[in-house]
Amino acid sequence: MKKTIAVLAALMLSASLFAACTKKEENTASAAPTSGGKALNIYCWNDEFRSRVEQYYLPDNPLPDGVTINWIVTPNADMAYQTKLDQTLPGNATAAANDKVDIFLVEADYAAKYINTKYAVPLSEIGITNEEIADQYAYTKQIGSDSSGVIKGISWQAAPNLFLYRRSIANSVLGTDDPTAVQNSVSSWDVFEDTAASMAASGYQMVSGYDDTFRAFSNNADKAIVENGVIEVPKAWLDWADQTKVFTDNGYNNRTRLWDTAWGAGMAKDSTVFGYFGPAWFINFTLVDYSMANADEGVVNGNGSIGDWAVTEGPAPSYWGGTWICAAEATDNVDEIRNIMKVLCTDKAVMERIATDPGVEDYTNTVSGMKEVANSPYTSITLGGQNPFPIYTAVADRIDVSKTISPYNQLAETFQGVMADYFSGAVDRDTAIENFYTAAREKYPELKRNNQ
Repeated sequence: MKKTIAVLAALMLSASLFAACTKKEENTASAAPTSGGKALNIYCWNDEFRSRVEQYYLPDNPLPDGVTINWIVTPNADMAYQTKLDQTLPGNATAAANDKVDIFLVEADYAAKYINTKYAVPLSEIGITNEEIADQYAYTKQIGSDSSGVIKGISWQAAPNLFLYRRSIANSVLGTDDPTAVQNSVSSWDVFEDTAASMAASGYQMVSGYDDTFRAFSNNADKAIVENGVIEVPKAWLDWADQTKVFTDNGYNNRTRLWDTAWGAGMAKDSTVFGYFGPAWFINFTLVDYSMANADEGVVNGNGSIGDWAVTEGPAPSYWGGTWICAAEATDNVDEIRNIMKVLCTDKAVMERIATDPGVEDYTNTVSGMKEVANSPYTSITLGGQNPFPIYTAVADRIDVSKTISPYNQLAETFQGVMADYFSGAVDRDTAIENFYTAAREKYPELKRNNQ
């Protein structure tokens, strides 16, 4: 996202107000969650969770008489959703019954900001036991836990990040589109760069833009961006910047930014972009949307670039995104919240349906269930008949977030933004890094810089 001075100021104010409220009430006992409320207020940023609830929960679990779900949707753009939470959660304990936040959702990048406050209720107080979540991926439970290890957020999905490549280009340059063979051409960052050179020599770009490889680097950092109040750029972030500069200078990418129109155009039918990194939600929503944007009307298969893709593991295991469900302090709808969490996040049969239903095909948070789908006849039209679940499970089993969880993880966006000036040649490397530290400390004045 493009950052502006006005947005930065708003973010600083929002973060400061939320921090002040948290500090003021940190020694105050949380208001106990109860049952019997008539308004189930769910705060979210899009309709993804609503579609899961309406398709996989409500048909077999009708709400009690008189209970209504209210969807309070605030888009993520320019931090608007977080600002909404920052303004609302501190007053939830004293809010009128029908106005209370009952459920609020958080994404991986900022989950720690809310899970480390009293505004998110421990799952144990909702009635979710450790045994019921034993089959979930460990990393999803780590992201949903506070700094003391108390689990406060639960997710129906896991989001292993795969390398998504175009079959036709693989056949043209590599002589095969077989995922196992292609993996040999992207198995490490050095090999990935060598293959990018081969792609460029044939008139193709390895990836669309600057940001495509970032998470595959950053998820494997040996430290968080902030530790003990000190900010220091991890080596993995710098490694990404160095390789991306090489890719940019040598024409291995199209100099685009994540979510820009030009970035998405690389998924169109006649594009020369070889690959992207993405999890299941990316493949089944982002890719399909961008691919079909300029396609002829008619059946999906055969239009756009649908069917001309496949997935392999790529150079390093990583994840991208995911949504965690949190019960809000002082909720008066514990029973409904518990039931929703259990059905969507612990019922393996439901989660396997979410993973394989056409048009949904989300990778879900059940280790045993996903291994069953990996060994099933399931195939993806988008991926030209491939079953991606063996690749998903191989990557998901290797995801480790223990070193990188931080309430400051959204500084990654700031880093990507300032480094774009370096990639384009507007500033040199050292200046770009200094600009990042300046922007980070303006956003979070409480942080100290290493050795200062």
